[in-house]
Amino acid sequence: MEAAEYESVLCVKPDVHVYRIPPRATNRGYRAAEWQLDQPSWSGRLRITAKGQVAYIKLEDRTSGELFAQAPVDQFPGTAVESVTDSSRYFVIRIEDGNGRRAFIGIGFGDRGDAFDFNVALQDHFKWVKQQCEFAKQAQDPDQGPKLDLSFKEGQTIKLNIASMKKKEGAAGTPRTRPTSMGGLSLLPPPPGAKNAALAPLSGEHLPAGGFVVQPAVSPSSGGATVSWPQPKPATTATADIWGDFTKSTGATSSQTQPGAGWVQF
Repeated sequence: MEAAEYESVLCVKPDVHVYRIPPRATNRGYRAAEWQLDQPSWSGRLRITAKGQVAYIKLEDRTSGELFAQAPVDQFPGTAVESVTDSSRYFVIRIEDGNGRRAFIGIGFGDRGDAFDFNVALQDHFKWVKQQCEFAKQAQDPDQGPKLDLSFKEGQTIKLNIASMKKKEGAAGTPRTRPTSMGGLSLLPPPPGAKNAALAPLSGEHLPAGGFVVQPAVSPSSGGATVSWPQPKPATTATADIWGDFTKSTGATSSQTQPGAGWVQF
């Protein structure tokens, strides 16, 4: 079934009055003061429904719901619904009986808020109708819609500060490479003051009891020096200093910690 076959309720007001109105002699608009407001012709319930793009103002009995009259509205504001010139609580609507006969009657609300809801319900419905018509046109011809223009206009320029971009990149720096592992042990960075020393591969070496890795001294003619640094001791000596004691080493490592015997003196 098409969506136009469904009828939706837009507004319900339980108290509305119907008035006979005199013919309009001029084009100045209707005036509620000319009606017999203290003697309404009928009182009951008002419902606004919508079926497709057409709204229907239905006047019904409060108890039985029997239809008294209805006014089809295909445009708002328009001739089907008009406001009076001297009040916001009264309107003139054009009712139809389905056989081609039409008549204009006046309706009024006792509460100003009910009149406001009546007006807004019709406005919202026809605002929706207008949007649906625009969507249908865009679907038929998408090229007619507004296009996003990202091109530069005449005389428009753009400025890029490359110097500041390079400065930011330089401030970030490059990540330091991690030393190559030796026999499953990760090498720690050299102690302070050994920045100019070169590290030689230590594959196949064994750690002595003191926890130091010692490399043979390199002669000055070799173009560089080899330096070693202490490795972490086994877990049983948790209180030992990971850098060892370079000034008070004893035992088997005392001869190895002297300058020129495996360590480079600075």
